[in-house]
Amino acid sequence: MGKDNVKFQNVDEYIRQFPVEVQNTLQELRLVIKEVAPEAKETISYGMPAYSLHGSLVYFGAWKNHIGFYPTPSGINAFKEEVSQYKGTKSSIHLPFTKPLPKELISKIVKFRVVENKKKAQDKVK
Repeated sequence: MGKDNVKFQNVDEYIRQFPVEVQNTLQELRLVIKEVAPEAKETISYGMPAYSLHGSLVYFGAWKNHIGFYPTPSGINAFKEEVSQYKGTKSSIHLPFTKPLPKELISKIVKFRVVENKKKAQDKVK
C-alpha cells in the first residue's frame, strides 16, 4: 500500500499517504507505542515508522489489508500464544484492518521490548 521509492521525512508524512480510516488506525498504534515508550526515538527506517531505545525497538507499516507490526522475533516469541491468532512471520504480526487494533497486546509487547533493550544496554556497560 505504501508508495514505492518515496522517502518520508517523518512519521506524520508516512501516515498522511493513506486513506483516513488507515491513518486513524496508524495513529492509534503510534499512540500506544508513545504511551509505553515515551523516551523512544521516532524515525523512519526501511521506509516505515521505527522506534528505537537502546537499539531498535519496534517498527510498523501499512499494507493492502493489514498493518505489519515488527517487534523483532523476541517480541513475538515472548507472546507466542497471544499472537498466534494473527498471521505473520518470525519477526512480524499482521493486524488486519477488519479487526480492532489489539492495543493491550501491542502495549505488552512494546513494554517487553523496552525492558529487553534496557537490559541489553546495561549488560554492555558491565
